[in-house]
Parts: sequence; C-alpha cells; structure tokens
Amino acid sequence: MTGAVATAVLLAILCSAGPGSAADAPTPIAGSALETTRATLEQTRVIIDSDRTHNQKLDALHELLEKFLDTDTMGRRALDKHWKEFSAGQQTEFLKLFRELFQRTYVQKLLLFDRPDFKYIGEVVEGGHVRVDTAIVTPRDEFAVTYQFQSSDGRWMASDIQIEDLSLTTNFRRQLDHLLSRSSVQNVLDRMRRKYGKDGTDAESEQGF
Repeated sequence: MTGAVATAVLLAILCSAGPGSAADAPTPIAGSALETTRATLEQTRVIIDSDRTHNQKLDALHELLEKFLDTDTMGRRALDKHWKEFSAGQQTEFLKLFRELFQRTYVQKLLLFDRPDFKYIGEVVEGGHVRVDTAIVTPRDEFAVTYQFQSSDGRWMASDIQIEDLSLTTNFRRQLDHLLSRSSVQNVLDRMRRKYGKDGTDAESEQGF
C-alpha cells in the first residue's frame, strides 16, 4: 500500500475558494482500504512469484510499498515521548532511516513465505481509522495480518501492521525506548545510519536497531 497528485488548476481553485465552499470538504478516496490492501498484496504476489533475482524483487517491493506504508506516522509513533528529544534535522533523518528499516522488516517477512497466498477477511471502521483483516496462507499454516489505515492526501495509507499478536510499530517503540533510555539521540542515529543508511548493510541483514 494509490491516489493522484493535485494539479496546478486544482491548487488554484483550492487557494481561491472561500470559507464554507466545497473545497473545504475532505479529498475523496478512490476505493476502500480493503481494496487498496488487496491491490497491493496481489502486486506483491506477482513480484514474489516472478523470475527476478532476490535483489530485484526487493527493489520492486520497496517501490510498491512507498505508496502503501505511512512510515512517517509509524516512525513518530515509534519514537513516542522521545520525539521531542530530536532536533528538526534529526527528526527528518530518523524518519528517512526508519522508512528503510520498516520496509526491510515487512518485505523480509513477506519473502520468508514461498509463493504466499492471501485471504481478505474484511474491514472495520474504528474511530478515526480503518482496520483491514487479512491472512497469509501457506500449505501448512495461516498467519493473521491486520493493517490499520488512515487517509492521507486522498489515498489510504497503512499506519501500522500487526502480525498475529505483534504490532510492528509497538515492537519498534519498545526497542527505541530501551535504546534511548541508555544512549544519546546521536548514537541511535549513528547506529541506524550504519545499518540502514545509503552505505549500510544489505536488505538481508537482521531487522531492528
């Protein structure tokens, strides 16, 4: 997990619209969160089942997931109370590195399965977000995967993923809280940069901090 970028004409209309006009209404979202999930996961299936090399599959999955995962929201939630300890520049760098970390973690979990099948169970509106329940099905097992969505710029973006009983965002929050209670912000960023920066280790390295 997709929505069109606003055109210059639309921007001009929005800027000139007066109070109470139709421009104040939320941007409509094409399709449901469940449909977004189905479309994205079916594309991942095509990529995983293809004859591409492992690294080519990873690159294709990363590009696909850029439009599906709201890693900025996940990253801010993962830092939780520590967010204010980061300067503006450090926050920007953290979110960039966290995006790479989260995508690697999620992609590697997908690639652990040989030709996975997906089951789409349904969606439920919960307060200000939508929960989509799915499952990864293998010949021997079935694993529940729940996506939490919120709207962003006229499209659905996943703001958390829960695999069985484990929320990936909550898991990273615990790791970060542990690290930042014992180390400085800069040391944590240095550690992330070594693993997930441009010159970091490859995508097959161990996930986490």
